[in-house]
Amino acid sequence: MRHLFIINPTAGKGSRQVDLVAAVKALPFPAEFTYTQKAGDCERITREAAETGENVRVYACGGDGTLNEAVNGAAGYPSAAVTNVPLGTGNDFLKIFGKENLARFNDLPALAAGPQAAMDLIDCGGRLGIDIVCVGLDSRVAAEVHRYKSLPLVGGIGAYILALGEIVLFRGISQPMDIRAGDLRYDGETALVCVCNGRYYGGGFMPVGDNMPDDGKLETLVVPKVSLPTFVRLVGKYAKGRYRDYPDRILYQQGADVTIRSEEELTAVVDGEVLRSREFSIRLSEKKVNFFYPADVHY
Repeated sequence: MRHLFIINPTAGKGSRQVDLVAAVKALPFPAEFTYTQKAGDCERITREAAETGENVRVYACGGDGTLNEAVNGAAGYPSAAVTNVPLGTGNDFLKIFGKENLARFNDLPALAAGPQAAMDLIDCGGRLGIDIVCVGLDSRVAAEVHRYKSLPLVGGIGAYILALGEIVLFRGISQPMDIRAGDLRYDGETALVCVCNGRYYGGGFMPVGDNMPDDGKLETLVVPKVSLPTFVRLVGKYAKGRYRDYPDRILYQQGADVTIRSEEELTAVVDGEVLRSREFSIRLSEKKVNFFYPADVHY
C-alpha cells in the first residue's frame, strides 16, 4: 500500500504543518509527502497516483478545497482512496463523523489503519463534490469568506457570519432563478439552493442533519425570496436542519437532478470550489470515491 500525503502550504498555520511533516516521517511504514504549488496540483498528483492501478491512500492535508481536488483526482479509481487531514478552517465534510472527532483525523496511524467506504459524489457541470453544492446567497458568501478568515480571532463560522452580514445588508438576499428538481418547479427570486450529499458546509451549517453520503441519493433545499426579518428569523433554524418545520419557506426535494438557470450570473460552490455561470446542472455522479477514516468514528 502506498501512502501519499499532499500538503496545501496555504492551509493552516506554519507550526501545524511542521508538526504534520514530523508525524509523517515518524510513521512506522513508508510514506511520502509533497506540497502543492498552485490550484489543481492536488487533483493532478492524486490522479497520477490513481492511474498507476497501485493501491494508494491519499491524505489531502488542508481544507475542503484540498479534499475536493483529491476527490476529483481519485473518483472512479477503485484502487485509490482519499481522506482529509484537517489543516483548513472549515473541514466541513469531516464533521459528518462528529464535530468532536475532527482531531481523530490528525492521528495518522489510526487513519492509515482505518476502514474505507465508497462515497457518492455530486456532479455539478463536470466538477465533482463529496459534500454540498450551493447556489445563491450561501455560495456568494462562501466565495467572499476568505477575505475575513485572515482577521485575528475569526474562525470558520465567524468568517462566514461576517461575509453573510455584508452581503445581506449591502447586496441583497435574492437573485432570479428558474429551478427544476424532480417534481419541484420554481421560477422567481430565490435566496438559495443547497444540494446535499454530506451534511455540513459554511463553517458548520447543517441544512440536512440525517443525510447519508453513501445512500445513492441527493437531498435538495430551495429557499425562495424572503425579507430580511424573515431571513434573520429562519437562518438559525436552517443551520440546524429544521427545514421540515417550515415547508412553506424551505422547499424540499429528494433524489432528483437539479437544473438552475438565470439571466444573471450565478455563483455555485462545490466543496469550497467556486464556479460561475448562468446555468448549472447538478446530479448524482456515476462515479464514487473511496474515503477512509479512523475505525473508532462513524458517519
